[in-house]
Amino acid sequence: MSLAPLRHLAPLLLAAAFALVLASCRNAESPAIETAGTPVEAVTRLVDDLRRNDPAAYARHSVPPALHRQAAEAWAAGTSTWPLSALPLDEHLPALLATLAAPQSEKTLLAGYNRQFAGAHRELRTAAATLGLFATQYVASAEDYSVEQRSHYTQMVTALADWGRSAPLGDPALAREALPQLVGAARTTGLAAPDALRRTGMERSLERLGPLMGRFKQVLELYGLDADAALDSVRLQLVEQTGERAKVGLEYELGGHTVRAVLLMERREGQWYPARTLERLEAALGTAAPPPQPA
Repeated sequence: MSLAPLRHLAPLLLAAAFALVLASCRNAESPAIETAGTPVEAVTRLVDDLRRNDPAAYARHSVPPALHRQAAEAWAAGTSTWPLSALPLDEHLPALLATLAAPQSEKTLLAGYNRQFAGAHRELRTAAATLGLFATQYVASAEDYSVEQRSHYTQMVTALADWGRSAPLGDPALAREALPQLVGAARTTGLAAPDALRRTGMERSLERLGPLMGRFKQVLELYGLDADAALDSVRLQLVEQTGERAKVGLEYELGGHTVRAVLLMERREGQWYPARTLERLEAALGTAAPPPQPA
């Protein structure tokens, strides 16, 4: 069994919480927002979905209902995997689930870890620094990122790379604790079989991935990165609103760094959604909405 998919686990699942949107000043005990009539309420609701490990609700709240239905139809037809396609290395997710859920994977993966990574603290710190450098270069050159996204992701990558350089990734005792948790969560999804994601459908697949996302957060915390604390730390303010467009400023604490960003929002049918998400999904599905009209 190859360990290659396991190396992609952190960026795949951590991206579910950070790469799409990080914006809210609410905490886990706050009541859920049912409707979002302002840009601030919209991003608050989205981060609450992530805080509760509910990617299905996150997808529903990211785009208008009609566009969500089109995305679900495209998923069933095998032509789209949004919102998973918004994650880095999304094409590795099926192989990752299959690797984790395979029979005897706990023993196989732990044995592979012990051969390649146990005690290799210096090598793993060097790898974290190298990955951070490559990721920063990729973000800087990616043409499909806006200026705001490029600034945000560069800061986020720097924070994660710094965490990786100090995290006890080579500790075999932590690996023995973490791997069985991830294996059990992956098996519970029921999504490890070939083509399982498409056959299960978008809504049900995302619902099943929620507990895996939550378990991965717990594993990250073992290694010194508290994803939920980062979500809870966000400060949010409305920077600008002109007609159907708005800018939301946010900052949050991640791995000892303060990350600052601006999120572009767009109003459709009285509700606010991340503008970049709308643009990319409509482009992927071959649909296009008329441009928002000024007030």
